[in-house]
Amino acid sequence: MVFAPKSELTKKSMESSVPFIVLGLLYAYLLYLSWTPDTLKLMFASKYWLPELSGMAKMFSSEMTLASAWIHLLAVDLFAARQVFQDGLQNQIETRHSVSLCLLFCPIGIVTHFVTKAVAKTAADDRHKMH
Repeated sequence: MVFAPKSELTKKSMESSVPFIVLGLLYAYLLYLSWTPDTLKLMFASKYWLPELSGMAKMFSSEMTLASAWIHLLAVDLFAARQVFQDGLQNQIETRHSVSLCLLFCPIGIVTHFVTKAVAKTAADDRHKMH
């Protein structure tokens, strides 16, 4: 998506659900391995049945829980990057910078894509008005 965004291999691989299925299965397995009798108590520790930072910190002190969280982030980052990539192809907008940011800092990548899309639309509107 970053190095060869217009190649057929990139386009075909980004249409596939296989990476998300693999990551989802791996996530479920790691989540299963990280589950303890205290997991629900830590997740819903407050009187409002919401997680509290202290409980989350205790949960994430387990390497298995941390590994499952990492896979979770990878899946979400890849999904967002794919959405940005496909939107860029559809709207003929450069997305390499936004895709890269999605893969590293997902929310920032999404924001840069919206900014890039707005700038591209404004530039296209300006060109259209000149003609």
